[in-house]
Amino acid sequence: MTTAPTLTVPLYCLAHSRTGDKGNRSNISVIAWHPALWGVLVDQVTEAAVARQFAQRRPRQVTRYLLPQLQAMNLVLDDVLDGGVNDALNLDSHGKALSYLLLDMPVNVPAHLAPHLAPHLGGPAA
Repeated sequence: MTTAPTLTVPLYCLAHSRTGDKGNRSNISVIAWHPALWGVLVDQVTEAAVARQFAQRRPRQVTRYLLPQLQAMNLVLDDVLDGGVNDALNLDSHGKALSYLLLDMPVNVPAHLAPHLAPHLGGPAA
């Protein structure tokens, strides 16, 4: 059995992100750069994979909500903001930088999807 060639790239090559917070909960959206990349995101940006990526922040729970018509997902991470905006002593008590931690997660992409990766990798965004 032959395996199709893959590329390992950071998640930011497949998607962009926005972050919000409420109390000690971070809300991270992941939006595919191209609809052809949606299946890869669903397969690999799982609750377990996100929990591993944030292991040093020790999330109590990661919940994923899929928005297939938008080729997007919303990830809710509980207890990752050191108590929340008013309780935390860290520099990013709002958790805005957490999207960068997520976007650095390695993802395996089938080589035939390379033209759909972010433009800085040589492929068109649309």
